[in-house]
Amino acid sequence: MPVENLRWETLQALKNSPKGNITYDPFWSERGEHILAGCKEVLSLSSTSGIILERLGSSPLRRSRFLGSSSGDSSPGLSEELSASVSFTGSTSDLNAMHTTLSSAPSSKTEREQAVSDEAKDEDPEGDVSEVSSPALLPGISLLSPKAMAMAGRIIKFEVEQREKAKMALKQRQEMQEKLVAAVATSESEQLKRFEEFMELKQRQEYQSMRDMMDRETKESIGRQEKLKEEQRHRMKIINLRLREAEQQRLREAELERQRQADGRERLRNLNTIQEEILQLNQLLEPSTQTKTDLPPAILSSCCTRGNQLCSQLSEVVRKTAEGEFPSVEDMTVAERALHEMRALIRLMQEEVAKAQEKKKKEQEDEEERRKQAELQAQQEAQKKAAESAKEKAKRKGLQNSAEDSTLKWYRQLQESAAQCAQSYEQLNSPKDVQTKKLKLELQKAASIPVSQISSNSGSQLREIFDKIDKLLSGRAVVSGGKSVSTSQHPQGLDFVSYKLAEKFVKQGEEEVASHHEAAFPIAVVASGIWELHPRVGELILAHLHKKCPYAVPHYPPMKEGTAVEEYQRILGYRVDDSGVEGQDSFLKRMSGMIRLYAAVIQLRWPYGSKQGPAPHGLNHGWRWLAQMLNMEPLADITATLLFDFLEVCGNALMKQYQIQFWKLILLLKEEYFPRIEAVTESGQMGSVIRLKQFLETSLQSRQIRPPKGQLSSMFWGS
Repeated sequence: MPVENLRWETLQALKNSPKGNITYDPFWSERGEHILAGCKEVLSLSSTSGIILERLGSSPLRRSRFLGSSSGDSSPGLSEELSASVSFTGSTSDLNAMHTTLSSAPSSKTEREQAVSDEAKDEDPEGDVSEVSSPALLPGISLLSPKAMAMAGRIIKFEVEQREKAKMALKQRQEMQEKLVAAVATSESEQLKRFEEFMELKQRQEYQSMRDMMDRETKESIGRQEKLKEEQRHRMKIINLRLREAEQQRLREAELERQRQADGRERLRNLNTIQEEILQLNQLLEPSTQTKTDLPPAILSSCCTRGNQLCSQLSEVVRKTAEGEFPSVEDMTVAERALHEMRALIRLMQEEVAKAQEKKKKEQEDEEERRKQAELQAQQEAQKKAAESAKEKAKRKGLQNSAEDSTLKWYRQLQESAAQCAQSYEQLNSPKDVQTKKLKLELQKAASIPVSQISSNSGSQLREIFDKIDKLLSGRAVVSGGKSVSTSQHPQGLDFVSYKLAEKFVKQGEEEVASHHEAAFPIAVVASGIWELHPRVGELILAHLHKKCPYAVPHYPPMKEGTAVEEYQRILGYRVDDSGVEGQDSFLKRMSGMIRLYAAVIQLRWPYGSKQGPAPHGLNHGWRWLAQMLNMEPLADITATLLFDFLEVCGNALMKQYQIQFWKLILLLKEEYFPRIEAVTESGQMGSVIRLKQFLETSLQSRQIRPPKGQLSSMFWGS
């Protein structure tokens, strides 16, 4: 439609006119500003604009103004011939004078013209706006075209709608304000009620707090009285407890005093023993002794002087005990140090004697050496003949199924001796009174604990353990578990301790050596030293070893008629309990530990021993065991395992002792006995056979057997 198109063109012309730059702020009322605030120009209407307005409507225009474009603006919506200005002056009851000027002028001769821009103005209801003077009437009057009038009417209608909307918004704002005031009043009323309720609650709480405080004070008063009564009872308990503790302390002090007296007497006995030994050793230093005649006089004099000094030093310590005092620990240390130094003097004297006699007895020594060589040759020849005869005998008759008669006789004698020893302390083993039972437990601890403490940590520690066991077997008192105990406290004490000590040595081989092969040497050297000083303990060790490991004889016990299978397995060395017979691996592990301990015992001697001559159970027993093992039919898995363990521990010592004869025996084992072992061994038991084969092949190729791991060196004894 053409009219609609002109309407948009008119609005565009008004927007581009200078008056169209005036902005309308819809929020002026909220900020409390006047609607005309910010206008830079005074707007006015033509005096003849009233004619146009009367044609638009009968209602007078109020609070409005029309802004027209200046002479330079273009209005395409107007006719080209229109060129006039119209002014109108109106008045209202609230405003004395209000003039609005509407001016319009054509700006171009084109078909499109810009309509007159409109600007509405609402006056303050209270009439704060100052009067605006209207200019003089223009002489020329021209009427607007219908298009312009229609456009002006629409603008006026839009202003009316906006005024209605503003009134409606103001009314809503007033209603909202009234609601807000009513809500605030209601809230204040509710808050006042809550405050009154809070004050009442606070009063009730203060009253309740006062009552609670009074009740609490009453309870505290009662509690204080109860506490005072409880404290009185507690003080009475403490007093009674202290009285009992004082009595117990007195008893403990009395017991400690008795213990101190016993320890003092024990130290006094040891001191007397040390003094006796030192005096005996000092007599060996006298020049009149026949063995010292070959010593140089200077050395003999210095040794005698030092020996007399040590005797005098010990006499001063003994003199203190003559006054009724027991020797202290420091005194015993001085005495033991003097004893060790005296022994060192004796050893030095013996060394000097040996050096002095060496020159004079050179020919005798040469002759003795020749004699020994001849004896050694004869011994080797005898061994060679014995080996050859055993070899021929084995070829003729085959191998034996049991040990030799002499070996079995020796084995039975050891078992009978052990049984007699066990029977001899039956009264101590089954005590009826509490005191004897306590003594039995203390003696058992004193025998077993030192053996359990044997290790390869240091030589000094090993020597302390050896001395403690030696003192116990010698009837002297030792401290075990903080208590002093001695085998002399019971007639059967020595037999009991000897039996339990031997049993513990074998058990260490069965358990400790089986798990740690290097542990065989410290245990064996202590056992060998005790065996040398106390032969009965050594025989009991052998008896226990043969009973738990008959292969150490060597002996393969035959199964007798009427013997149960489990009982026969127990005789063979197996552990049999409620759960059944132990496994083969566990059995071989225990047998291996005991054979390793036995192999270590026969080659070791206690380095601080004073006895001369051969060892009580030396390498000749190792040769006997190895030769008899090769004369007996091999057993599957057992023979290979025991031969390997025995040779790995004792092979080096046997090689040094028997030399060529040993290698002949090893060759016999490799070529003739080993195939018999392979023949009786099943495929699942070849582990031990392979180890033995590799050991024999390596040894024969290198003609050397390495020293066993864990062997105690000279540096160990100095640690």
